[in-house]
Amino acid sequence: MEEPQDLPEQPVKKAKMQESGEQSLSHVSSTEVSDQKTESSNLGSDLPMSSETSTTNASPVSTSSTVVNISTSAVASISQDYPTYTILGQSQYQSCYPSSGFGVVPPADSNTESLALATTTYPEEKPNALVAAQAVQRPPSGDASTSPLLPRATASKELDEQARKNIPGKNRGKRKADTSSSQDSELERVFLWDLDETIIIFHSLLTGSYAQKYGKDPTLVIGSGLSMEEMIFEVADTHLFFNDLEECDQVHIEDVASDDNGQDLSNYNFSTDGFSGSGSNANHSSSVGVQGVDWMRKLAFRYRRVREIYNKYKTNVGGLLSPQKREALQRLRTDIKVLTDSWLETALKSLLLIQSRKNCENILITTTQLMPALAKVLLYGLGEVFPIENIYSATKIGKESCFERIVSRFGKKVTYVVIGDGRDEEVAAKQHNMPFWRITNHADLVSLHQALELDFL
Repeated sequence: MEEPQDLPEQPVKKAKMQESGEQSLSHVSSTEVSDQKTESSNLGSDLPMSSETSTTNASPVSTSSTVVNISTSAVASISQDYPTYTILGQSQYQSCYPSSGFGVVPPADSNTESLALATTTYPEEKPNALVAAQAVQRPPSGDASTSPLLPRATASKELDEQARKNIPGKNRGKRKADTSSSQDSELERVFLWDLDETIIIFHSLLTGSYAQKYGKDPTLVIGSGLSMEEMIFEVADTHLFFNDLEECDQVHIEDVASDDNGQDLSNYNFSTDGFSGSGSNANHSSSVGVQGVDWMRKLAFRYRRVREIYNKYKTNVGGLLSPQKREALQRLRTDIKVLTDSWLETALKSLLLIQSRKNCENILITTTQLMPALAKVLLYGLGEVFPIENIYSATKIGKESCFERIVSRFGKKVTYVVIGDGRDEEVAAKQHNMPFWRITNHADLVSLHQALELDFL
């Protein structure tokens, strides 16, 4: 099978590497010493201390000084001996973080010391400015012993949550026991799919290379490809403003959303608003100076309407077509299914399996312009698998730059898997240190599904 011609790719800046484990350790350690009295007491009791027993009957001030000094030196010693040591990742300290509520019970024989530490960690003698600030934030509660402790406990809880987010994930790719409130933080794997010759067979139908490779009738194969191409551009021109947007194509549907003023478009007439997409306006950044804000606003209106149409018909593309065209599309998809030996249906098994996982995402990157790509996705019945926000066109910037944008969107803690047939996505995957799964035939699609079923991917 001939691969689609690669488009020139533009170099991109490398994203900064993730924060090192040492920084996370320093942050967590300093937080534990200053604000988390329970963790300091546990850590101090696990390490040898020469004066621990002698401070039981001492005054509160002397006890606090002794415990804090020993805990600080102990943590510094651990940091020096084990530079890559992460506290939260070690089993012996996991009891310190059973939940975000600090529900740690002190040892039975340390009641006196724990009471002294609790009394002296937050002394009553505080600067007047700090006391005044607390008085403003919290009204008097009637219990003077607990009022100064609650703001510290709240701040300690927030710092602990932040520290746990900064710890490098050791079990990336496995399901996490901790679920975050943010949907993005729950994401573990992102699958970056090529479209032509990976999910669907289209380009090789037009060239006849598929018929030559698999011994199919060239006339039927090429004829089916041409019929599908005609239908793709008809949908793109008629419903997705491709005539207006061909020369001002964007990489993503939201690229011009900032120019949209939110005007109600229910009675807006796109055919009479005077918009004209010309070659001089192909560049988004330069078009502002040429046509002005009004031109960009009308461009943004079109992209907003495209989003609405896609979301409305992504599971019922027949609603965009006349009855005759709807029947023609059904026959054409059936013919292509037979000619390609259910290629699309085999790929859909993997796509739907990934979609069923709550911690995974399917992303589509294609070298087709955005509007024809959306029409192609709708006509091949892939609208339910790929939300419009997950479709990128690499026509202008190349796949490597698209990958960079996707990494910026989902972050570096996510595992990315690239699936495609071409050299361009393979090179882009290598540049970003992403695993690449090559699709060249039906067997590759079957193997991909098996790997997903066995949780290898």
